[in-house]
Amino acid sequence: MKNILFVASESVPFIKTGGLADVVGSLPKCFDKKHFDVRVIIPYYSCMKEALKEQITYRDSFYMDFDWRRQYVGIMETVYEGIHFYFIDNQEHFACEKPYAGMPYDLPKFAFFSKAALSILPVIDFRPDVIHCHDWQTGLVPVYLSDTFQEGEFYRGIKTVMTIHNLKFQGVWNLEETRSIVGLPPYYFAPDKLEYKKDANLLKGGLVYANAITTVSRTYAEEIKMPFYGEGLDGLMCARSNDLRGIVNGIDYDDYNPETDASIVKTYNAQNFRKEKVKNKIALQKELGLNEDPKAMMIGIVSRLTDQKGFDLIAYMMDELCQDNVQIVALGTGDEKYENMFRHYAWKYEGKVAALIYYSEAMSHKVYASSDAFLMPSLFEPCGLSQLMSLRYGTVPIVRETGGLKDTVQPYNEFENTGTGFSFTNYNAHEMLATVRYAEHIYYDKKREWNKIIDRGMAMDYSWQSSALQYQELYDWLVG
Repeated sequence: MKNILFVASESVPFIKTGGLADVVGSLPKCFDKKHFDVRVIIPYYSCMKEALKEQITYRDSFYMDFDWRRQYVGIMETVYEGIHFYFIDNQEHFACEKPYAGMPYDLPKFAFFSKAALSILPVIDFRPDVIHCHDWQTGLVPVYLSDTFQEGEFYRGIKTVMTIHNLKFQGVWNLEETRSIVGLPPYYFAPDKLEYKKDANLLKGGLVYANAITTVSRTYAEEIKMPFYGEGLDGLMCARSNDLRGIVNGIDYDDYNPETDASIVKTYNAQNFRKEKVKNKIALQKELGLNEDPKAMMIGIVSRLTDQKGFDLIAYMMDELCQDNVQIVALGTGDEKYENMFRHYAWKYEGKVAALIYYSEAMSHKVYASSDAFLMPSLFEPCGLSQLMSLRYGTVPIVRETGGLKDTVQPYNEFENTGTGFSFTNYNAHEMLATVRYAEHIYYDKKREWNKIIDRGMAMDYSWQSSALQYQELYDWLVG
């Protein structure tokens, strides 16, 4: 039996701001329980829902040296869907309206959390073989583990994995201030360790000291060795390339299941989608005031409206795209310029464009189920989940070949009758438009081929089970 500990700043169902929470909450459930005991540690945030807090009980507490004084460490726990969750309680750090406040406020919060996560292990009587750290918030865990924690027999031999969910976020702050707060000896702040452009970089520390590094797709693991995607750490990624691997995230196949989804008007599956799926489109057209035309190609977008997601390409081509026989449904919030761009086109092309400038889980399911195609032209995309949800719902993804999008969407090849979607290579608005128009051509003129693309897409398995098997291999390789 191998003991695995996930340490992260968020996890569903307790607290969520992004995809990281889905990974930490969903992945542990998928390991083989006969061989792996997987547990999770996250902070005990005051902003968690009261109904969830009521399920959490007090376990123990003690005081820990941190930031030049003794600080309280409370240990709370619960078992949720068979997984043991521990929560680190400290009102000074975790009494907050939302989990992240930005630097410099997040620096002492997550440095404290990293040290406390290691400190509670003997108290809860759980000695992990592998500590799996997620993103910069836990970057100090491998660093602390290599320092004073090596003095005791308990911690010796524990291996660490550092997972990068998005390299853009690294936890960078003033070197002297960081050194003072985290309490590590000066030699840890050398250029080959935590120092980064004369500042301190918490993620870099984790990447230097972890035994293995993973990121959330094979292509992204290659991309981050290059300056464009490497965010200043490409040299380190190249140096550690033997310890770096990409494992694609999964999605919860129970939550995202067109056969049982309570949010959609008409459930369907891989056998009957040809007849049933369109009923969702007709219902959504009615609901959103779009022209009621079951034959019109509906293109869905569910996303944060930011530059990273390729909205400058969409903005550049929107007028031209709206000349085609398509309908566009965009759901999400983000940069004001893109929110207003969609509002403008919804006004200009009434009946063809719907701008839903908010986020709703139920509406996202309706968009996945109703759309014929799903547009995701990201500048970079470590993994991406929307394209996996689209494939699951028989909605054909149109993506740019980057990161997880390249790994999970196989481009349609009309000569070999292969592929699960459409893709383009260069970050170029005209190339994107040409790819959308090629998809339109197949949709309108070769309907049988289009349906075969859907067949292949719905047959793909991007559940957490397949990701868990790859992580199990990694843990076995680390621990033997």
